Amino acid sequence: MWTLTVEPRFNETDALGHINNTTLPIWFEQARTPIFRYFTPDLNPNDWHLIIAKIDVEFLAELYLQHEVEIRTYFSKIGNSSMTIVHEAWQQGKMCAKGHAIMVHFDHDKKGSKAIPDDIKTELMKHLVEA
Repeated sequence: MWTLTVEPRFNETDALGHINNTTLPIWFEQARTPIFRYFTPDLNPNDWHLIIAKIDVEFLAELYLQHEVEIRTYFSKIGNSSMTIVHEAWQQGKMCAKGHAIMVHFDHDKKGSKAIPDDIKTELMKHLVEA
């Protein structure tokens, strides 16, 4: 599991004083950076090998400006060419949001998925948490 600590910014709040619902997908994307580095170590966008197929966020409780948020990231499934990534947002010891991202290892020239290389898959499997 990877963890990322986020300090919420004022501009990420909504009129009710909570972290805005549009913020979580951005934080979750930031938390995927270690995964991106397996496929593109220098994060060069001209050599990118992943695309997003689906994202979702389930809001379980309010998140607030005044407290850090810990984003926990792991895999629930790793297939031949795709992976399901789970993100949890924790604040003050409570899980406040949970989301999933399905990412595909992609060949932009052929416009199709391609198998995840075995060496990368071996490393990713270390972060697989089965229900």
